[in-house]
Amino acid sequence: MSVVACIQMASGPNIGANLLEAERLIQEAVSQKARLVVLPENFALMGNTETDKVEARETPGSGAIQTFLSEQSARHGIWLVGGTIPLQTEDDNKVRAACLVFDDKGCQAARYDKIHLFDVELVDSDEQYTESETIEPGNEVVVIDSPFGRMGVAVCYDLRFPELFRQQLEAGMEILVLPSAFTAITGRAHWEVLVRARAIENLCYVIAPDQGGYHLSGRETYGHSMIVDPWGTVMNSLARGPGVVCADIELGRLQNARRNFPSIEHRRLQCLNNAGQ
Repeated sequence: MSVVACIQMASGPNIGANLLEAERLIQEAVSQKARLVVLPENFALMGNTETDKVEARETPGSGAIQTFLSEQSARHGIWLVGGTIPLQTEDDNKVRAACLVFDDKGCQAARYDKIHLFDVELVDSDEQYTESETIEPGNEVVVIDSPFGRMGVAVCYDLRFPELFRQQLEAGMEILVLPSAFTAITGRAHWEVLVRARAIENLCYVIAPDQGGYHLSGRETYGHSMIVDPWGTVMNSLARGPGVVCADIELGRLQNARRNFPSIEHRRLQCLNNAGQ
C-alpha cells in the first residue's frame, strides 16, 4: 500500500511565487506520508498571455523549475511528477509542454511531452484557446516502472483520447498520472466522467490533479482534483482552491479487480502499441 497525492493550485504569472506555493503543498503532502506527489499542469506558470510560456522556456536538463523539482524530490525522498513545464524546441516561437517525473533521489526518471493540444472555442463563454500556436506536440507514449506500479503519464486534453490509454495499457500501465488545467466550463461538463471512465475501462488507478480557481489572466479552472480507483470510485477529491488530495493505492486491489472482472482480456480490437519506456 502506498500513499499518493494530487496537488491543486491556482497558479499565476510569477514563477517564483508559484514555486513557493508548490513547495508548501508538497510539504503538506509529505506530512500526510505521500510517497508519490503529482503537480497540476502549468503549476509553475499560468501566464497572462500564451507567449509567456515561450519567454520562460528552459533548456532540457537545466533551469530553475527543473532544479526545483529535482531538489524537492530528493529532499523529501518522494517520486514527484512535475505537472508541465515549458521546454525549449528548435522553433524559437514554441515550447514542448513537458511532464517530468523525478525519482526519490532527485533524478529524472521520465519525460512526457503533451501530445494532444487544446485548440478550441468555448461559445458559451467566448473563450478561445490555441495551444498549437505556442506548443509543439509530442509524439511518444510514456509508461515507466515505479515503486507504485507501471505508471502511465498523460496531460489534460489527452484525457479525451482513449486510444492513448489503450496503448499505455498494452505497455503494462497500472496507474495513470494526469496533470491538468481544465477550464471551468469543460470541467463541469466532462472532468469527473472522463477521469472515472479512464479508470474503469483500463481497470487502473488515476491520479488527476487539476488547476482550480481564478487566475490573473482572467481564466477560471475547474479544480476537483481526484484520485480514482480501478472500479471508478472517487477515493478523495478537492473542489476548489489550493490544497492536497491523498489516498492509499494498492496493486493487490487492482490485480483482484482485473482478475475478477477480466474485461481487458475480453477485448476484440487492439490499438497498435508504440509505447516508450
